[in-house]
Amino acid sequence: MLSVFKPASHRTRVDTSEIDPLYRKLRWQIFFGIFFGYAAYYLVRKNFALAMPSLIEQGFSRGDLGFALSGISIAYGFSKFIMGSVSDRSNPRYFLPAGLILAAAVMLFMGFVPWATSSITVMFVLLFLCGWFQGMGWPPCGRTMVHWWSHKERGGIVSVWNCAHNVGGGLPPLLFLLGMYWFNDWKASLYMPAFAAILVAVIAFALMRDTPQSCGLPPIEEYKNDYPPDYDKSQEEELTARQIFMQYVLPNRLLWYIALANVFVYLLRYGILDWSPTYLKEVKHFTLDKSSWAYFLYEYAGIPGTLLCGWMSDKVFRGNRGATGVFFMVLVTIATVVYWLNPPGNPGVDITCMIVIGFLIYGPVMLIGLHALELAPKKAAGTAAGFTGLFGYLGGSVAASAIVGYTVDYFGWDGGFIVMIGGGVLAVILLVITMLNEHRHKKEATQ
Repeated sequence: MLSVFKPASHRTRVDTSEIDPLYRKLRWQIFFGIFFGYAAYYLVRKNFALAMPSLIEQGFSRGDLGFALSGISIAYGFSKFIMGSVSDRSNPRYFLPAGLILAAAVMLFMGFVPWATSSITVMFVLLFLCGWFQGMGWPPCGRTMVHWWSHKERGGIVSVWNCAHNVGGGLPPLLFLLGMYWFNDWKASLYMPAFAAILVAVIAFALMRDTPQSCGLPPIEEYKNDYPPDYDKSQEEELTARQIFMQYVLPNRLLWYIALANVFVYLLRYGILDWSPTYLKEVKHFTLDKSSWAYFLYEYAGIPGTLLCGWMSDKVFRGNRGATGVFFMVLVTIATVVYWLNPPGNPGVDITCMIVIGFLIYGPVMLIGLHALELAPKKAAGTAAGFTGLFGYLGGSVAASAIVGYTVDYFGWDGGFIVMIGGGVLAVILLVITMLNEHRHKKEATQ
């Protein structure tokens, strides 16, 4: 079974006249594969949040449901790191669709088997399994992008690809509404996105490929004549897990800084996302369809926000990822304060705040992922991205699910928002520290 995932061997190189048209064709094809393939992971990642209001009506507490939901984040944090290491030595064409189908299978089980939502323990275990399979999504995409797009192209391509988060994340509430219309069953929030994810997995497999060399093409650095300063042919050799960890991840101080910042970016991101259906229903008195549309708009506002953030990072802040992240995180923290303090009865303000928060929060998420890819050789890219993800999900997303849930149970929604806003402030502080250390690192490198 594991041999299926091994990287494809190098093929005999195609004729020189065929290199450019084949590269152009495959890059478009592969991009669509990793974009929609990764978007589909979000169909079955946080759709459980849409089922939580119905589960609360059945007697489960917010804190207990938040704990169950944290199973995804705990497993995903470890899996993104561990499976990232596996993906650096695997064929992404098989790796990504396999994880997607397995995660969707868990959601189908939860949607159709009554026992699967009968207790917090069972839900936690199943969501933990789903989270583990979720870890097979990001790393093969990172591996693919660093092999098929050169260093100078990568900022733009990563910012566009990063919109897959929002394309996929915004669809579950609409699929839920469709399922409610067809079946009048709240569990449609679980199984409708799962069916869609399996369909996309098949499409992604048809579109994706491994490295350029496996298709008879030269490395991307040769094709684009875009060599990093320290590039040599050894960077085309596969690395062992020990080499990746001991040489390129654990000693990398800047990677540690952005990983810590990621904890608090994710706390705010998922604090709003996970709890908005429940918060808007209980406090702002939104109907099911109105809260679902607010959830959808939050995600899709992230698309132009991410693209703007990528552009500003390159053009306005001249490649300074930390400064760009500080700018966006200050604004998103202010928008969260307004969302919290807006009194019930002003749905337009609430929806506007959801849109603004969604517009602003995904830029820093994208920048941290991009920065991780830039801080390691391409054969270690999946592991570097997984390292920041380990902190983001195991720290930030778990806190957003469990800690915010229990805080709301004991201290009300005001307490929950204080936790999230505090996370925003700490994210700003850590990104400032990252920015200062990166500046010092670059200065030392030029001396």
